[in-house]
Amino acid sequence: MAKGHLVRRASGWVLTLVLVYLVFISSLGLMQKSLMYFPDHTRFVPSEWALKELEPLDAKTEDDLTITSWYHPALARDKFTIVFFQGNAGHLGYRNYKVRPWLDAGYGVLMVGYRGFGNPGSPSEEGLYMDAAAALDELNKHGVPDKAIVLYGESMGTGVATQMATEHNAAALILESPYTSVPDVGADRYPLVPVHLLLRDRYDSLSKIKDVHMPLLLLHGELDQVVPIKFGKKLFEAANEPKQAEFVPDAGHSDVYTLKVQQVILNFLAKLPTDPLLDTKPEAPESKAE
Repeated sequence: MAKGHLVRRASGWVLTLVLVYLVFISSLGLMQKSLMYFPDHTRFVPSEWALKELEPLDAKTEDDLTITSWYHPALARDKFTIVFFQGNAGHLGYRNYKVRPWLDAGYGVLMVGYRGFGNPGSPSEEGLYMDAAAALDELNKHGVPDKAIVLYGESMGTGVATQMATEHNAAALILESPYTSVPDVGADRYPLVPVHLLLRDRYDSLSKIKDVHMPLLLLHGELDQVVPIKFGKKLFEAANEPKQAEFVPDAGHSDVYTLKVQQVILNFLAKLPTDPLLDTKPEAPESKAE
């Protein structure tokens, strides 16, 4: 009797733990968007973030949203326009220190706005791809062809940049703190959670990088605990030539953009062939009242 009682009691505990686990997993599945995206919903203008050169640039998406990005044209015909895709938190203004050196060097800058990040809608993988595609199409309409564009992705934005690199024949691709896929990173952090089954927004850059045929610069901090460097190295190994990597010692996820890395980026840009740009004349967008 005592032994049977213990068995029943143990079985009850196991059943309870299983039920708790299933409820936990179901909750994660339902909450995955709020656990992946951390947008600042406030609508800002560039001048409030020491980027007075940039002007709002509106683009209509495939699903009929009007998304505002920030844009400043290149100062010379032999300068590229860097299209910047931010990570999953905050808003564009928090990245002003990254684009400032590019502006000062005469490069054009398009900081792509995302839905839900001070724009209408809510973020998703498909939605961010539509936002990026609409912004690039609008840039093309302003006289900047794909060959004059350098795609730059930061953290989660590396997945957006990689997707755009499969769709646009840009001059180059720069990836800062990239991953192979979001489920890969999630499964590494939470090995007891079936992340690959749960996640809908996957940003599977590893499966896409083979279709990217342009110079690549990959930047990653060796102490990155958000996206461990092993994922950046695996993505780099799978990428086509020509490619260059800068693995930064003593840098984590949010502090990888050092003065040295800034110079690595500027050197990389300076070495890109500019001959095809000389028949290109970017046009500035119409000024809008702030």
